[in-house]
Amino acid sequence: MRIIIYNKLWQALAYVVVIVGVGAGVWFSRDRWLPQLTESSDSSELAEEDSPPITEPKMLKLSEQARANLALVSKPAKPQTYWRTIQIPGVIVDRPGVTDRGITSPIGGVVTQMHAFQGDIVRPGDKLFTLRLVSEYLQNSQSDLFKAIRETEISNQEISRLRELANSGVIPGKRIIELEQQLQRQSALIEAAKQDLLSRGLTTSQLQEVQSGKFLKTVDVFAPAKAETKDEPVSVGSTNTNDSSNGGFFEIQELSVDLGQQVDAGQSLAVLANHSSLYIEGHAFKKEASNLAHAAENKWPVEVEFTEDSASEWPELRQEFQIRHLANTTDPSSRTFDFFVPLTNQSRNYEKEGRPFVVWRFRPGQRVRIKVPVEQLDEVFVLPSAAVIFEGPEAFVFQQNGDLFNRISVQVVHQDRSSVVIANDGNIRPGFYLAQGSAASLNRVLKAQAASGMRADVHVHADGTTHAAH
Repeated sequence: MRIIIYNKLWQALAYVVVIVGVGAGVWFSRDRWLPQLTESSDSSELAEEDSPPITEPKMLKLSEQARANLALVSKPAKPQTYWRTIQIPGVIVDRPGVTDRGITSPIGGVVTQMHAFQGDIVRPGDKLFTLRLVSEYLQNSQSDLFKAIRETEISNQEISRLRELANSGVIPGKRIIELEQQLQRQSALIEAAKQDLLSRGLTTSQLQEVQSGKFLKTVDVFAPAKAETKDEPVSVGSTNTNDSSNGGFFEIQELSVDLGQQVDAGQSLAVLANHSSLYIEGHAFKKEASNLAHAAENKWPVEVEFTEDSASEWPELRQEFQIRHLANTTDPSSRTFDFFVPLTNQSRNYEKEGRPFVVWRFRPGQRVRIKVPVEQLDEVFVLPSAAVIFEGPEAFVFQQNGDLFNRISVQVVHQDRSSVVIANDGNIRPGFYLAQGSAASLNRVLKAQAASGMRADVHVHADGTTHAAH
């Protein structure tokens, strides 16, 4: 028992000796480790004091080659007036009563010749069809006209022969009066027969042949004159290759008969078309009706964006588009109502195998987007949509100063597919050179340069000193 107690005492004493020895060693070596500890603490505090506060990067540097790769263009900011618009879909359609012309058979007959075919160009007065007469009515009308003319000639000869006898008292004057009345009746029949034949497509020269006894066996059908419109849209410098001043031309859009086919009077033979004057038909909802009505009443010009249009292949389109009228009915299936904007088309002609053909710039069925003005914004800055970058509620543009681009926070008052309208609140001043595109790319470069640790607005001199941009 005593041995165990002595062992524990010796162990405790040994621990005390070790601890005292370690403490003495630390104390006597304090001259070596204490300065190092103090220096490390001071360096940490100094580093914390010298590190600059973390700020959001606002400026980036971009070389001339990088700007060329981005096709970056900067223009001076200029306050202007901007019309806030609403965008409405639309489609190009034919203009009823103007674009298409139906050709019908004036008489019953058989198609013996077709002088023009689908896609061909014809002008007013050009021959389209030749019909062989099979109409008994027309044959009778020609016969009645010829008989009436012969009866008139006989009556005139009879009056001339009997007038001297009546004057001498050989025959009573009543006979002359009866012959003159009969002559008047024949004249009325002749005039009626002429008008009937003219209404069925016969020309004046053909009537003269009928009167001489040469009855018609065939009738030619000709292209009509082009209809004139009084409400064409205002067009400046819009060159068409066709000459509308002399009646224009038609294109054979559809042939309704075949060679050798028998047709009745009034039956459709063909459909002619001239697409020089069309309509842009917009499809709007009821909530947009008041805005459209104001634009139509005030004659505000609307902007039309044509899809699938190769503008570089055509002359500049300089038309002022205005709403002509609004439909007063609503489509029950789509719940939209239509409005109409006149459109003057452009065309060019070419020849193949001796025949002229036409190519139109705008065609019925082509889709468009119509921008209708609703509100005027004064003294604002307007930039392309690609010139503004959005980060949450913030919007930024980039001001160029040589190789440097400064990011500026702006207030957006309106935007659409192509433009962004910025408030004139002092952040942007007139004359600032603003990048007109690639804002998203510039913002990525800005963040990359900030992440690299080098400020874009600092440059290094030859002596090793650094200075902010000036």
